[in-house]
Amino acid sequence: MFHPRRTLKALLLPLAAGLALTALPAQSAHAASTLTNAGFESNGTGTTTPTGWSTYSAGGQTAASFTESGGHGGSFRLTHYSASAYKVETYQYLSGLTNGNYKLTAWVRSGGGQNSAYLALKNCGGAEQRTDIPVSSSGWIRIVTPVAVTNNQCTISVNSDAKAGNWINVDDLTFTSGTAGLPIKGSDVSSLAKSEAKGGVYKNSSGTTGDALAILKSAGQNYARLKVWVNPADGYNNKTHVLATAKRVKAQGMKLLVDFHYSDTWADPGAQSKPAAWAGHSYSQLKTDVYNHTYDVLNALKAQGTTADMVQVGNEINGGMLWNEGSTSNWSQLAGLLNSGYDAVKAVNSGTTVALHLAKGGDLAGTRWWFDSAVSNGVKFDVIGLSYYGYWHGTLADFQTTLDDAAARYGKPVYLAETAYPFRLDSKDSHENIIDLSSELVSGYPASTAGQTQWMKDVASVVEAVPNGRGLGIFYWESTWTAVTGNGWDPTDASSGNGWENQALFGYDDRALPAMAWFSHR
Repeated sequence: MFHPRRTLKALLLPLAAGLALTALPAQSAHAASTLTNAGFESNGTGTTTPTGWSTYSAGGQTAASFTESGGHGGSFRLTHYSASAYKVETYQYLSGLTNGNYKLTAWVRSGGGQNSAYLALKNCGGAEQRTDIPVSSSGWIRIVTPVAVTNNQCTISVNSDAKAGNWINVDDLTFTSGTAGLPIKGSDVSSLAKSEAKGGVYKNSSGTTGDALAILKSAGQNYARLKVWVNPADGYNNKTHVLATAKRVKAQGMKLLVDFHYSDTWADPGAQSKPAAWAGHSYSQLKTDVYNHTYDVLNALKAQGTTADMVQVGNEINGGMLWNEGSTSNWSQLAGLLNSGYDAVKAVNSGTTVALHLAKGGDLAGTRWWFDSAVSNGVKFDVIGLSYYGYWHGTLADFQTTLDDAAARYGKPVYLAETAYPFRLDSKDSHENIIDLSSELVSGYPASTAGQTQWMKDVASVVEAVPNGRGLGIFYWESTWTAVTGNGWDPTDASSGNGWENQALFGYDDRALPAMAWFSHR
């Protein structure tokens, strides 16, 4: 993803979203080992303390919690709202639980703007677990919160610390045995080697200069993504540089995702140009080219002790790859090219996961059409990767619907292959940023370090909530692509700039940004 041409999408101006956390009250007990009135159906509308639940407010604002019509599943829901600022908690205490791992699932909506709004599991014997309620003013979003119960009890808590007029809806909670979490907490660091060569510097949050990969690892990153170009004009992101960076990735104890573009430059939905060396080749030759190139890079990685853990055969291949021979207008040929890549990956190491990657994060119909076509044409793959940028690809609810459907329909694990969010709007270099207007932002997520952090927390919650443990995780794009002279978007033009530096995970002072906290997501 790089989009040298700006993509404009008018969105609502964001509300300010803070991250303050509030102290929680001591609980009074009532004896139950299963959730009572979990769909808020027992009381109709206007009930401040629904059957089975308790309400608490340090400021006496219990009226800010109430039931009303308009449920997710049934007729009613829980709402937190007041015309003046408020803090309120709606909670239920469970006792007599068998110790073990549990998972709270809930359907939620929010207009955003709160200091904090979250579900919590507390007093369960270990650390309190929280999941923020994502900003989604129309579509319901399912979120999960896992906890280990070690003292036979647990409190389920819905919390708001809100400004005047802020609101949340919560409905259809379940508290059952189970676990959740994200195995993959990664970022794309393809820009790093060139950045360093051109003088780029990376610092930890306190300002000490260090290795960007070590800083990311210390924040919790456990997977790195590297793109491969065949013969790029600037010499970077080719086999030699990928091998060198892979050594550093593995030395940090991270896993490695290799992202084959099958081009000399950016491959994305708008461009899938063949490498110059393959330009005049027939379809039959291109199948061999894909196999040989894929095998060559991966075998060299294996030979130096840095075997790829996952491989993307193609990058954002909405319209296919290696145009025109591998276009989706000729699915049988595209299938042959994709299977050639798959076979090469498995020939090097049968344990390497093969992913297919589309930029259709919120496009249910488009994702179904593509993967239905792939399956009907015999394409082999292990997992599905989707790019999802909230300012282009639909709402968080659209993303959840698409991700859940892909996992269920094809019986495959899914991951968020690319996402990003700005921490500011102005440019550090002279190149216009891809996102530089408040009208382009996702409603409820300001262009601030807090907004960037909240975006990452909330997309992580959507991936974590994919049923049956099929949500693998996330790769942030592009964590290390800061504004460094000579490290612009165009490999043929050393003077080209970077339109993405306001969405990196290092700030304009080169320091690690607060959004790195999402790497330590459970």
